Amino acid sequence: MTINAIRVGSPASLDTLTRATLDDPGAPGPGEIRVKLQASSLNYHDFAVVSGMIPTEPGRIPMSDGAGVVEVVGDGVTAFKPGDLALSLFFPEWDDGATPATAFRRVPGDGLDGYARECIVAPASWFTRAPAGYSAAEAATLTCAGLTAWRALFVDGAVKPGSTVLVQGSGGVSIFALQMAKAAGARVIATSSSGDKLEKLRDLGADELINYKETKAWGAKALELTGGAGVDTVVEIGGAGTLDQSMVAAKVGGHIALIGVLAGYAGPVQTVLLMAKNLRVQGLTVGSRAQQLAMIAGIEATGIKPVISDHFPLADLADAFRHQASNKHFGKIVVDI
Repeated sequence: MTINAIRVGSPASLDTLTRATLDDPGAPGPGEIRVKLQASSLNYHDFAVVSGMIPTEPGRIPMSDGAGVVEVVGDGVTAFKPGDLALSLFFPEWDDGATPATAFRRVPGDGLDGYARECIVAPASWFTRAPAGYSAAEAATLTCAGLTAWRALFVDGAVKPGSTVLVQGSGGVSIFALQMAKAAGARVIATSSSGDKLEKLRDLGADELINYKETKAWGAKALELTGGAGVDTVVEIGGAGTLDQSMVAAKVGGHIALIGVLAGYAGPVQTVLLMAKNLRVQGLTVGSRAQQLAMIAGIEATGIKPVISDHFPLADLADAFRHQASNKHFGKIVVDI
């Protein structure tokens, strides 16, 4: 028997993504599970891999996110049974505590083969349960974007009722952060360059909207919207190109969760502002198994559902990434396997 998959080409680019036929992985061994994969979702990290921005081995199977039905469990597996919906981990070997030094070399779709395939046999510890009532497509949006937002707000941050959170844009992390912050009773200021997307963010619960194309000094505007107090947490997606405005927006002693690089990899930083406001800028990359399980419990308690913009079949993965690059989506792009 064989299964279908997608591999990164050489040189890596969207034009060289290749359909492949793999040998069926067979039965699971002790401590392993066999998962019939049903969905993945696109993240900027995945785009960076398939487009060659992040070097990986030629022929790598991409995609860090995966969700599917457990078909068979190996000896000793107690966390899953056949028929369960399993959700992948971005860091399959980071259980809890500090990030292991080897974690970044063991990310599926990057250092390891990922989930752009129909079936996988892997250690049961590489997966958690999915939220109750979630479909595979919904669950597959959580591995990277959902957990990143959760960690930014509730692990590295201390968002609670009455907090003010600023989110940037309408990608997966930002929308999850908006939904989670509102569910926690926080006030949310949302930015975007699109009036249409700002209205959609309002529909999701955003309390204040800023069009950063029209309001270049959006950090000062956010400060004004808080009566000069500043925001408690900024979910910083842009990176170097937006960090200064985020620091302006933040309160004294505020927290900036530095997640993305969409507006630049490097640039000057107003260190005087950083010091004067006693800001905490925390870089983060996704999270641990324990944090994923805490997020799932939070999702089940609040009823949050992901915003899915588009669906593409696995065979059209390159087109899904082209759609992502066009920035026409609102929320997550799902790959149906």
